[in-house]
Amino acid sequence: MTSTNTAQGSLQYAPLLGTLTVIPWTSEPSDDERNPPFLLAYSLGDGRDGAEAGEEAMHAVIKEVGLRTGAGLIDVATSPGVPITLLVQAGRAVLTMPYLKAQCAVPPEWEEDARETGSVYFIIATQPWPEGTPGKLVSEETLRAFVGDEAVLTGAAHCLVPVSSLRG
Repeated sequence: MTSTNTAQGSLQYAPLLGTLTVIPWTSEPSDDERNPPFLLAYSLGDGRDGAEAGEEAMHAVIKEVGLRTGAGLIDVATSPGVPITLLVQAGRAVLTMPYLKAQCAVPPEWEEDARETGSVYFIIATQPWPEGTPGKLVSEETLRAFVGDEAVLTGAAHCLVPVSSLRG
């Protein structure tokens, strides 16, 4: 189980997006190799004009940062026009991009996977997830049901974000 974390959005889209949230999780290693851990950003759909307007606003945010939905995985390290950074330090992940700054606690295995692989698989969901309320524990089954939904996956932007730290 993992817990959700509230993110901060820009003033331009914040009223439409409503509550922005991030949630970290890891997958099982395959053939003794570590996989990049995951980070999911989504809206609760509680914006000023409802879930549909929030979904449209999230599409606009994705486009403005240089990503596209349904485009496959974009490697931010080789895409200089995509302004997304991720700092991982002392059990915390700090994600910064236009319209979104999020800081969340991450479990030790998440941080270890991020350091060993050097990147995090970041998904920006356009479909709201009202069940992923900040501060509440989310079961693996609940998370898997949302993230595994084909409409969620195809409607999301997917990118690999390099990990930085304060270590020298």
